[in-house]
Amino acid sequence: MNLTYIPISLVILRFLIAPFLLWDAIDGKTSIWFIVAFVVAFLSDIFDGIIARKLSVSNAQLRQADSWADLTLYICVVEAAWLVHGEVVIACRLPLLILLAAQLMWWLVNLVKYGKGASYHTYSAKLWGITLLVATVALFGFNHAVTAIWISCIVGTIHSIEEIAMTLILPVWKHDVLSIFHALKLRKVTAG
Repeated sequence: MNLTYIPISLVILRFLIAPFLLWDAIDGKTSIWFIVAFVVAFLSDIFDGIIARKLSVSNAQLRQADSWADLTLYICVVEAAWLVHGEVVIACRLPLLILLAAQLMWWLVNLVKYGKGASYHTYSAKLWGITLLVATVALFGFNHAVTAIWISCIVGTIHSIEEIAMTLILPVWKHDVLSIFHALKLRKVTAG
């Protein structure tokens, strides 16, 4: 049985779940299916990379698709948050705007240097993903998430700064670089 299609199927699943989340929130409220679908999307994000590495099918295209699926998912989550919990979004505008500025700077630095977004999949990205899970479940499941959103924004901003530094350090585009320390090692290898 050929299992090599599983990682890309999990990425596609995340792309498909994202608009469902927005659709579920379009009337200003969400159902239990919002949380269920989001958790499924989150789990697909964890397992697509693990399975791809186990099957030796991890490549730059798959990792970039994974990054685009994440971006699509979280854009839909933010839009749903605005529709359902606009008051919380407004209350958290400062950390959200700082995070947005850091992410835009990250995109700009990568576009200028590489002509495309980075796809590092760092440890800090994984930590940020966990904080996003907690914040999303707290907001949509329990209607209380200000602290979780602040923490997630702080972790996301630190992650963005780390990845900007990695892009400045690495001489060429590379996917799956786990941390700034790994980027420094790669730079030494390519320089030496």
